[in-house]
Amino acid sequence: MIRLFKVKEKQREAAENANGRAPVKKQSAGELRLHKDISELNLPKSTTISFPNGKDDLMNFEVSIRPDEGYYLGGTFLFTFQVSPIYPHEAPKVKCKTKVYHPNIDLEGNVCLNILREDWKPVLNINTIIYGLHHLFTQPNHEDPLNHDAAAVLRDNPKMFEVNVRRAMAGGYVGQTYFPRCM
Repeated sequence: MIRLFKVKEKQREAAENANGRAPVKKQSAGELRLHKDISELNLPKSTTISFPNGKDDLMNFEVSIRPDEGYYLGGTFLFTFQVSPIYPHEAPKVKCKTKVYHPNIDLEGNVCLNILREDWKPVLNINTIIYGLHHLFTQPNHEDPLNHDAAAVLRDNPKMFEVNVRRAMAGGYVGQTYFPRCM
């Protein structure tokens, strides 16, 4: 019986190829779910999504967040998403491409967001992640840091933290680290 289905599938593919159409590429379950998630996105007005490799590569995309309140008001922060073929059973890999002075984002762009790690569940989606990233900019968390220096300043001296964020976003040094302009 299994061979019969394989023969039928090969005959169908051969007929489509004979009609001059390109062979149909089967989408993984992860691609199908991601397509659904992207079609249902409800992004904040300060957030955009782009596909640098074209619409044929849904599994790799970029999200730009421009916070409209908080310490990071006026900055633009770019994140890359790499989605596994077994999505949603595995969280996407998210990196911040913009060097930022932030307690929950380290200088290599790694993001500390619980739903990208231990709290990921298949019922979560891309929209949830984007809102989580947006929340990091409106409510940075000094209790679960990747950048321990920024977290200590936020905890002990919020005014100095604000000065450091402004200096970094304008393009300057905070301590020994240079941050390119992102405003």
